[in-house]
Amino acid sequence: MEKGIKIYFDKEADYLEILFEIKEGIFQETENDSVMKKVDGNGNVIGFSILNVSKLDVNPLSLFLKSAA
Repeated sequence: MEKGIKIYFDKEADYLEILFEIKEGIFQETENDSVMKKVDGNGNVIGFSILNVSKLDVNPLSLFLKSAA
């Protein structure tokens, strides 16, 4: 498997997505309404997304995305 980080930004939707692994998973809520974490079937964090990234009123944005185990 190729290693790397995938970064996707949609300016019109104001949506940023960063994936550490390209594999199946689901997005789950975090403590911030704009941030979702993507986890695999074992609960490991494999990425995250930020909605309305340019409108976030936090500086700096700091979150710890904890894996399930």
